[in-house]
Amino acid sequence: MASGAHSQAPYYFVPNPSKWPMVGAIALTFFGFGMAAWVNGASFGPLLFAIFLAILLYMMIGWFSTVARESEGGLYSPRVDVSFRWSMSWFIFSEVMFFAAFFGALFYARSITMPWLGDLDHKAVLWPDFAASWPNAGPAGTVEPFQTIGPWPIPTLNTALLLTSGLTLTIAHHALKDNHRGSLKFWLLVTVLLGFIFLGFQAYEYMHAYRDLNLKLSSGIFGSTFFMLTGFHGFHVCVGALMLSVVLFRVLKGHFTPQNHFAFEAAAWYWHFVDVVWLGLYVIVYWL
Repeated sequence: MASGAHSQAPYYFVPNPSKWPMVGAIALTFFGFGMAAWVNGASFGPLLFAIFLAILLYMMIGWFSTVARESEGGLYSPRVDVSFRWSMSWFIFSEVMFFAAFFGALFYARSITMPWLGDLDHKAVLWPDFAASWPNAGPAGTVEPFQTIGPWPIPTLNTALLLTSGLTLTIAHHALKDNHRGSLKFWLLVTVLLGFIFLGFQAYEYMHAYRDLNLKLSSGIFGSTFFMLTGFHGFHVCVGALMLSVVLFRVLKGHFTPQNHFAFEAAAWYWHFVDVVWLGLYVIVYWL
């Protein structure tokens, strides 16, 4: 997430030894023990998880501030910029594979496993009233009855919000390249607000699903795939909105130039990736 105003260093910058990787490792240790304790019902699990979040926040603020100072200090050469671009590209590729696994699980359960189970002698092998339909509630009494969420209104409104945010972010990017700082600040702020509005709608949708539709993570294979896909996407929207918020803060401090602004571009790449994933979710999860 680096971009400096004077990236003209003639060498490949190698940073001094840093404490931040160790701080991150400590945070992940609390995360591992905290989650293990939490899911097993231990009372101290949430406390350990809260400590993880606090240490993680401390690490991110400290580490990103260090990188921003190095960048604005002109320590990064064009070769460093290339390495940042490759790193962000591989990171986004790993995210593509992450979501591909969940989409693959949904496809396998819905389009392969369910028809295959329907071809069995289900009265002898499964249970008498089995129906190879999607969504499937599993054996009678195992999963409580639930209702699914259709594409209207919240998923469609969220689609409009994310697509609009992609447009406003592109406008902000062009404003940055044209050195129109006022327009850059305005459209980037609009992008951040649209992202958080999306999260607000999704939180309301989850409350509606649990309270009114009885649709939960435990609602069979449909519930687990629905919440894993939409939940992880919502987490990525949250991360993207935070990234853009940091970029906005740096813009307000006068960081970035039309020639050097990779931090902005990295956040934009990530945000557009999140948009594309949502389009797949919107069609496959809510419509099909």
